[in-house]
Amino acid sequence: MADSVREKMQVRKVVIPAAGLGTRLYPATIEQPKEMLPIFCKGRNGGVYVKPLLQSVFEQIFDFGIRNFCFIVGRGKRAIEDHFAHDEKALKVKKPSNKLTVSEVRRFYRMVDRSNIVWVNQPSPRGFGDAVYRARYFIGDEPFLVYAGDTYIAANADKLLKNLVDVHSKYGSDATFVVDEVEDPRIYGVIEGERVAGRIYSVKRIVEKPKVAPSKLAVVALYLFNPVIFKMLERVGVDERGEKQLTDAIQMLVEGGFKVYALKLGSDNIRVDIGNPTTYWDALRVSYGRAK
Repeated sequence: MADSVREKMQVRKVVIPAAGLGTRLYPATIEQPKEMLPIFCKGRNGGVYVKPLLQSVFEQIFDFGIRNFCFIVGRGKRAIEDHFAHDEKALKVKKPSNKLTVSEVRRFYRMVDRSNIVWVNQPSPRGFGDAVYRARYFIGDEPFLVYAGDTYIAANADKLLKNLVDVHSKYGSDATFVVDEVEDPRIYGVIEGERVAGRIYSVKRIVEKPKVAPSKLAVVALYLFNPVIFKMLERVGVDERGEKQLTDAIQMLVEGGFKVYALKLGSDNIRVDIGNPTTYWDALRVSYGRAK
């Protein structure tokens, strides 16, 4: 599905951090990775079924045309690797009665077979920035996507991804990411920006979980970086929790005179977040409404 812009930029790789402990969803995530919690989906031939949110993220990126995936995982995340292991025999042994389910699982396995998947370990929870930094050898010297493994942006996602690539290319950006207007920005990374066109903002400042937020535009899930971000992540320190924050590295880009842009979600996009019980309930409600 690569168009001329994607070919020119060679956006061929994606990093999917999925190493968080998921403590806000205990006890459901004591043994099960939060990224494997199910959401409702609509089958290609109709009907409603459930699948892990992380599988939805993978399939969305695959449908966009990317085939090189780097998953950042940690302790207790073996279930993710097992899920992405092609096991056609399991379908014959377990014999699901729902033909829709069998069809969708086989489609997923075909995607896995056609992908290059690398697993990178984050031994302890050292922050989202540290997780991205661990993918530097996989990325090399080319632009790449980062898609958080606990959030899914539904509806017209291919258009959103294409717009993200277009903005990055048009403005010569070193970091371009998606923002959404939220009610309580204090629990997110938040930008101070200048609107340059439509839903596009030039980022003047970005701060993680501010007590006094500069705006209600919060960073959500999806980023496009040039490899210079790794140099910033090398230099960035850790916060009071001992974590390396990606937003701090992006702020270093801003302060260093690099171009940083944000693309606001449109009304045709739906963000599904499973980070805590309240947002997971919303995710189930919204995904079921879309799947019916």
